Amino acid sequence: MHASSPLDGGPALFRLVRHWARQWAPDVVERFAAGAPPAWTVPNLFVIQAIAGTAAEEVTVADVAHQLGIDRSVASRMVGEAVRDGFVVRATSTRDARRAVLTLTDAAREFLEASRAHQRQAFEALVGDWAEEDRERFAGYLSRLADEVLG
Repeated sequence: MHASSPLDGGPALFRLVRHWARQWAPDVVERFAAGAPPAWTVPNLFVIQAIAGTAAEEVTVADVAHQLGIDRSVASRMVGEAVRDGFVVRATSTRDARRAVLTLTDAAREFLEASRAHQRQAFEALVGDWAEEDRERFAGYLSRLADEVLG
């Protein structure tokens, strides 16, 4: 058992990151993908989440690259796959004919909602035995941290 204090937040955070990156996350992805359509891949989900999470009126490949923290050429390939798989529509901007804008399809929204439901289940599996007040407080802190770090 590890001692718990506010000063242990950093080490605890990194222990969790290592755990999810090496052990828990691949298992969760595998369980989520079981029985799912073949196009429900992690790269497609990343593109969908990036587009859904962008506040811009017209979302571009550059926005996806920024959201994912990757090179524009890599983002372009990922977006191309999402277009091919029917999750994203690429159209000409109404503001600048040289720009392509990205929008999500109904299939993307379905995939996104299924992934969010799965994420909620994973969260509940981790903290389901906590008091409801503690679960709500922790969820609020996680959301706040994500908003502050990721925008």
